[in-house]
Amino acid sequence: MTDRPQITDSHCHLDVPDFRDELDSVVARAGAAGVTRMVTICTKLANEPAVRAIAEAHDPVFYAAGTHPMSVAAEPAVSADDLIALAQHPKFVGIGETGLDYHYTAESATAQQAALRVHIDAARETGLPLIIHARDADDDMARILAEEHANGAFDCVMHCFSSSPELARKALDLGFYLSMSGIAAFPKSQALRDIFAAAPLDRILVETDAPYLAPPPFRGKRNEPAYTAHTAARGAEVFGIDYPEFAAATQANFDRLFSKAAAYGAGN
Repeated sequence: MTDRPQITDSHCHLDVPDFRDELDSVVARAGAAGVTRMVTICTKLANEPAVRAIAEAHDPVFYAAGTHPMSVAAEPAVSADDLIALAQHPKFVGIGETGLDYHYTAESATAQQAALRVHIDAARETGLPLIIHARDADDDMARILAEEHANGAFDCVMHCFSSSPELARKALDLGFYLSMSGIAAFPKSQALRDIFAAAPLDRILVETDAPYLAPPPFRGKRNEPAYTAHTAARGAEVFGIDYPEFAAATQANFDRLFSKAAAYGAGN
């Protein structure tokens, strides 16, 4: 155990080969850093059994599943019913990640948009938060989120947010959350930090996206959930508050958005 303020890594990928032989150590290091919960994300439904097994084997780990937008063209089409069925698992706490990525896979834009709407249907039906990946697709992302929200409310987090101030404002106006990753701690990310600083503190989460995007002083190395603490320390600076206060705020935000994970912790 640790006396450090508790925080949650709201988005990581513990099923990647980088972690295969040391998951126990990775989870233990996270706990020592105060990272007492992690949400590991399944990006292809064929991998869901393996991701689920990680959550089942490690008390602090929850999971979510969906089809990543960069994989939509190559993967079987997912249905809302598929996702709703998976959501019956007690440690399944979110829908996605889903979204739009036109940086590498613009050619599948139409299929990505259709898949995104399917995931939104599942989020709306289950009451679980939608986990959004957005890259170089701000206009379409803002439009689809607004259209679908008008058709029926759902909760959402903009994972690893690094898009425009306009998309941030649209997401916040819809009642959504922005998640701060290691990118926000990079020296050249002042414009991104300004976007977060303009957002309400009660809409901020923290994450690693491990094994990617390690924050300083680990930039360029493999990221892991323990390093959420380094991003959260920079987040506290962005909001001009001390670390314990920022940690408590992001914990309350996570509990509000990922209420199934919060309820699980309270009942176990």
